[in-house]
Amino acid sequence: MALGTIAIGFAAMLTLMFVGLPVAVSIIAVGALGGYLAYGAPLVDMMGGVVWSTLNNPIMTAVPLFMLLGEILLRGGIADKMYDALAVWLGRLPGGLLHTNIGTCALFAATSGSSVATAATVGTIALPALKARGYPEAASLGSLAAGGTLGILIPPSVNLLVYGSLANVSVGQLFIAGILPGLLMTGLFSAYVLIAHGDAGNSVPTPPMPLAEKLVLLKHLFPPFVIFFVVMGSIYGGLATPTESAALGVIVAIFFVWWTGRLKLELLEHCFRQSARTTGMVTLVIVCALLLNVTLSMLGTAQSVTAWVATLGLHRVTLLAVLIGFYIILGMFMDAMSMLVLTVPIAVPMVKAVGVDPVWFGIFIVIMCEIALITPPVGMNLFVVQGIRRGGGSFGDVVRGSLPYVFLMIGCTALLIAWPDIALWLPHSMAGR
Repeated sequence: MALGTIAIGFAAMLTLMFVGLPVAVSIIAVGALGGYLAYGAPLVDMMGGVVWSTLNNPIMTAVPLFMLLGEILLRGGIADKMYDALAVWLGRLPGGLLHTNIGTCALFAATSGSSVATAATVGTIALPALKARGYPEAASLGSLAAGGTLGILIPPSVNLLVYGSLANVSVGQLFIAGILPGLLMTGLFSAYVLIAHGDAGNSVPTPPMPLAEKLVLLKHLFPPFVIFFVVMGSIYGGLATPTESAALGVIVAIFFVWWTGRLKLELLEHCFRQSARTTGMVTLVIVCALLLNVTLSMLGTAQSVTAWVATLGLHRVTLLAVLIGFYIILGMFMDAMSMLVLTVPIAVPMVKAVGVDPVWFGIFIVIMCEIALITPPVGMNLFVVQGIRRGGGSFGDVVRGSLPYVFLMIGCTALLIAWPDIALWLPHSMAGR
């Protein structure tokens, strides 16, 4: 009964999305209507209390702070300097500035927490330079869209924050678990650029720069590294909660912007407004998904699915392989945050039943969200990169450039399944296991 209800509800949601309704409206329509049909008005009345208790979690207040941190880094000019500093060191590798795209995305991800902010920030800085030096358009756009996905894997990550809140898993452990997979993903992306686009950018030679000037430019990498160590160090040093560490990161970022002489009231106002808009969008999706989850919980959906999986006798690897296929298909029609908040309450009990560590599964599901960000027709990063593109061009260029990175992400997931300690070694070591 519960499994049939899931199928009907899911089909109804996809239908509403296909006819043009916003994702949040589609989710809440199915959740509230399903709850009313199943249990009447009392269930709908209690939904408000459930939503409030979840959003009142102190961890959730870190979301707007990490959004604000990314905005300050972008508008304060720190991200521009990061790109310039990495370009003189990575631009000499085969593949040139494509490596700089990946490296800057990874470094910006370590201070931001949002994939959309990462792709938009680095793309705005990089695209003019890439075009001026004759880099292939599809390769350039693909490296930016895929590199931007690192924003939700390398800590701090908004998606890991939300997962930790929904799955009742330590956000600190999730953050530390994301470091090695994030570095692995970055390495795979750069290796692909090295092999597939090693001759990119050779049409316009780059004049050599003296070593002394290169070393001077390294000072521009100092702010992001300091912010990363303040945020992560305050958590693991026991000095701050994730929310407090995000606030510390914002303060340090404002200090660096002030130090460069760019701190103005207009800049802060713009950052606050933009981060509020982004947070509002994320929170709306979370709230609507929570309302649906209330109905699913009352119907005993998680228990039914777990029991059903147990009857199938699936091995851990087989179940995860099925979930990879499911999430790839789901990610083609749903944005990453919606996919995350909708499936966590059902998927976590299901994978725990076959012995999967919930911290490891947090990394797994975030990588699935990364894939969703660059798979058409609704891959958010694809639209972001296309939107900041100057002079227009086919959307197909972005899709073609991003597609190889989907397979790299699937390969990275396979490595994590084969060697779970890639994600679990750091959190277990810090916990003394």
